[in-house]
Amino acid sequence: MNDGTASDHAPSAQPDSAALRAALIGNLYADALVLADEARGWFDARGPFGAWSDGDVSPAHRVAMACESLRLTTRLMHVLAWLLTQRAVAAGEITAAQATSEAYRLGDAAATDAADLAGLPDDAQRLISASVRLYDRVARLALRHGGASGYGAPSMVHRLQDQLRATF
Repeated sequence: MNDGTASDHAPSAQPDSAALRAALIGNLYADALVLADEARGWFDARGPFGAWSDGDVSPAHRVAMACESLRLTTRLMHVLAWLLTQRAVAAGEITAAQATSEAYRLGDAAATDAADLAGLPDDAQRLISASVRLYDRVARLALRHGGASGYGAPSMVHRLQDQLRATF
């Protein structure tokens, strides 16, 4: 018998948080795959040093392109690995507690060098910036779910770039 309360037969007004999280993870995963494919295509079309293979560009610019392409690739691989871990949790393949361990956390990403970025072609800048935005979105999500992340301190790559700049 209905006592007049809406909760007896009405569907829940509150969406299932597990379903929302799964949808969010799925959408981020799709975004990461699309961006990774787009970046691969852009860099593949330009050879190992991008459009910089000819002699018109300084060695420092070629190194900047190579370093930024590696940063972009690493950033995307960290994102994809973390998202796959979250999918494994949702599928019951690993526990949520296991997913917060060091082995499964979102890897640290090297920050993009603003000066290097400014010297790259517009398409490369767009791809790199998109990878930074995606990483930042996933990092915020990871922080909420026990998978701390962030941008690491200046790396060996930065020190080597500085040495190369001084040489050339």
